[in-house]
Amino acid sequence: MARTKLTLLILPEDSKKFSQLRVSNILIFSLASFVFLSSLALCAILYDYYKLKRAMPNIQALNDEILNQRVQIQAFSKRINTLKSQISLLRDFEKKIRILTNLDQSHNQEAVFGVGGSALGDLRARFSVNEKQDYLMRKMHEEMDQLYASVTIQEKSFRELYKYLEKQESILRATPSISPTVGWVSSGFGYRISPFTGLKEFHRGLDIAARPGTPVIAPADGIVSFCGNKGTYGKFMIIDHGYGIVTRYGHLKKFLVKPGWRVKRGDKIALVGNSGLSTGPHLHYEVLVDGIPVNPKKYILN
Repeated sequence: MARTKLTLLILPEDSKKFSQLRVSNILIFSLASFVFLSSLALCAILYDYYKLKRAMPNIQALNDEILNQRVQIQAFSKRINTLKSQISLLRDFEKKIRILTNLDQSHNQEAVFGVGGSALGDLRARFSVNEKQDYLMRKMHEEMDQLYASVTIQEKSFRELYKYLEKQESILRATPSISPTVGWVSSGFGYRISPFTGLKEFHRGLDIAARPGTPVIAPADGIVSFCGNKGTYGKFMIIDHGYGIVTRYGHLKKFLVKPGWRVKRGDKIALVGNSGLSTGPHLHYEVLVDGIPVNPKKYILN
């Protein structure tokens, strides 16, 4: 098949001569195809550029959000480590208190309370942005779980310590520790010769000689359980301090409190007298622990 050609005549305006240009159809088709394909490629490039330009604000916003999240995570990680350090100090303080109070230290908090570094320090450069974000979030959850477990155990331990110290404080308030009146001991605790019979007898308390009307004070916190006459003791009072501790007062002149009243250490409860079987004005003072008389001198610290 013969190849067809296209002849172009070029006629200048100022000349009668003309020029001829013969171009084959294949060349024209190739040129047209090149122009067409180039136009398509240019349109595709322009379309992609337009899409990218429209997406740029969203990409920038996403990058800003990722950066902001990383800053927040870093700050949060620092706060977690600060809290860990503070809880560690509290734990050390609690250990010292337990040692001083001889309280059991059976709680093992070390296993769930390891103070570590920042989560950001564990990242590697080979991680992608998404992988870094996922890693940071997992790390934060792990840190929070550990912190929650540590706080829970520490709270339980402090509650136990608080209850123990509260009980000890209550016991101290209920334990007689001061002299119930001002005077001098005329007869001690234990066996003695009775001033009335001349026979050997067991004296259950202290006799504190004092002027009539001298105030009698409560040696510890407690509740007045009895006020009334009791045989040779005359006007007699009993205070229940709890924890098995009871104090008793005899030969009183006057009661200043009534049964059921709650008294505190140092409160005036009665006046020294000479009621009952007595050789002179004095206070008969007894201390009983679990119903057994003990030497009151052991409970007079002032």
